[in-house]
Amino acid sequence: MLNEVERWLATRSWSVTDRPLHRIMAAKRGTGRTVSVVLPALNEEETVGDIVSVIRHDLMQQVPLVDEIVVVDSGSTDRTSEVAAEAGARVVHRDDILPRIPAVPGKGEVLWRSLLATSGDIVCFIDADLKEFSSDFVSGIVGPLLTDPEVDLVKGMYDRPLGGAAGQGGRVTELMARPLLNMHWPQLAGFVQPLGGEYAARRSLLEQLPFPVGYGVELGMLVDALHLVGLDALAQVDVGVRKHRHQDGQALGRMSAAIYRTAQLRLARGHMIRPSLTQFERGRDGFEPRTYSVDTEERPPMVEIAEYAKRKVA
Repeated sequence: MLNEVERWLATRSWSVTDRPLHRIMAAKRGTGRTVSVVLPALNEEETVGDIVSVIRHDLMQQVPLVDEIVVVDSGSTDRTSEVAAEAGARVVHRDDILPRIPAVPGKGEVLWRSLLATSGDIVCFIDADLKEFSSDFVSGIVGPLLTDPEVDLVKGMYDRPLGGAAGQGGRVTELMARPLLNMHWPQLAGFVQPLGGEYAARRSLLEQLPFPVGYGVELGMLVDALHLVGLDALAQVDVGVRKHRHQDGQALGRMSAAIYRTAQLRLARGHMIRPSLTQFERGRDGFEPRTYSVDTEERPPMVEIAEYAKRKVA
């Protein structure tokens, strides 16, 4: 490991217990910074309501840390929107944000558009499929941004159990993202959960970053932030244990392809000969190929969007 990374781990890796809530609230009052929490959601009616309820109770009613909770629904066919609204979130449909630009499927697309649907100086992203959710996920990753003006982006780190086995979740991280980062961006080798969906950043940083529209968004954001603001502006906080719905192996293969494509673009800004992935499923007559396109589109930095610039001026 690079000496720079060892130093970073000692100075930019914290525990949620390092910043008690009263200290975070004092910093919020002192800086006047506002906090938006965004949950990108697609068919998450079983979990989204509990997450919203916990955040509202712990971080809006008991203490006013969070100023708004926004659930961005990307086309759910279940009761995700209704459950989220009943729990107290403001629900916005992806297609209603920046309708001039037709939306495409993908998590990164939702996160990018959420910048236009929120107003906080600090934006905190939380996946909507978490189980046994704790508000420490929010306060833990928002805390450094309020208490340390030199920090611009904070990732959550946590244990990810799989089928009762501790630390076996995050298969795409271990098989794809971590090798890529260690080999090509070794300064980022210290991140425990580089692909984790729980992170917070200053709006002033997020609005300058391009957003891969799909699953490559987390890796792309880390790499681009490193080049834009440097390693010492990035941090991570241990928030405990993350439990969520796990995807099957083929879905993870498609996710890995999108992440690799994101890395490839940042390495060379070149073109793949074949930006697609073929997988196999057993059918009636043997193994049948299934080919999926790999996310290649990226959204530009939000500061380049006229509607966003107009809103800032207003």
